Amino acid sequence: MLVLEVKYLDRMANPKTIFAVIQKGRLEYEALLFALSFRASNSDFDGRLIFAEPQPNHRWNEDPRAQDPGVRDLLAELDVEIVPFENEVWGQDYPNANKIEALQVLPKNEPFIFFDTDTYFKSSLATVDFDFEKPTASRKVEATWPKKTLYGPNIGEIWASLYDRFGLDLAPSLDLAWPDLHWRRYLYFNAGYFYFRCPQEFGARYLEYAREIDHNSGDALAAQTLRPWLDQVALPLVIYSLGGGRNDAVNTKLDGEVTHHYRSMSLFYARESDEELAKMEDLVSPNRLKKVLKNHEPFKKLIYQNKGKKARRLFADGLPANEAIIRKRLKNQNVWMR
Repeated sequence: MLVLEVKYLDRMANPKTIFAVIQKGRLEYEALLFALSFRASNSDFDGRLIFAEPQPNHRWNEDPRAQDPGVRDLLAELDVEIVPFENEVWGQDYPNANKIEALQVLPKNEPFIFFDTDTYFKSSLATVDFDFEKPTASRKVEATWPKKTLYGPNIGEIWASLYDRFGLDLAPSLDLAWPDLHWRRYLYFNAGYFYFRCPQEFGARYLEYAREIDHNSGDALAAQTLRPWLDQVALPLVIYSLGGGRNDAVNTKLDGEVTHHYRSMSLFYARESDEELAKMEDLVSPNRLKKVLKNHEPFKKLIYQNKGKKARRLFADGLPANEAIIRKRLKNQNVWMR
């Protein structure tokens, strides 16, 4: 039975809005897989599934909207609302900020969860104990920012400068289980998911902090690169300022047994269980889905031409802990696709 035929139950789920960004190219096909897996795993959800879509304006060199009519048709069948928004600050200069600028179009005072489009749903969000008064974000993150520099300032001084700039007290945010100057001692998230009680309140704060950091980086950040990390630099400050922080109970569910932020389909095949891979392949097997999804080259080759199974076999003896090693092995065997 096609997932498009799933019947929804009459039970109110905790979040009112599930939100992602759809855009021309890779993101529109990832968005379709997102919606398919979400509906298959969350038949008890009766809120709104919204994909925000940037509109062509002076911030874009070309039309950023999703271009494949087959994607749009299938998303409509999956009861996805495509909601337009305008880029006023970044656009082409920094597409990662779409998630920041798009928050303005979500319904005010309704709990939301943002997910990157390269998220696959394995089971129901109803099993996650969300507290929308205390925001958090993905802890599936590596030491990507800030980078050590020869003459300083050090990581503690960099984060202290940011907390001071926005009138925040750094000390209570520290995880003292980690040694001084270890990157995990400081709040740092991947922006693959985050949530709060009100998207517009969260979005206004996120926009304020990210724009200030981007436009007035200051002496402490002079030797640091803000692209593509700006959204992740501002995110912990936003979360902390709104009363949130780390939440390991949520993080073991999201980025774990409930969702998989796969980042690339090559990594999906490398990391996910045999059972989950079989479920995903079965989900996208109907011809009317295949006809559309194969327009995205990584899906075409890895899923439908079975190159994903080759990627899988590269890790038959176990998965390296370091993602850089996983990527290198996939690239060496010509099965790395983004």
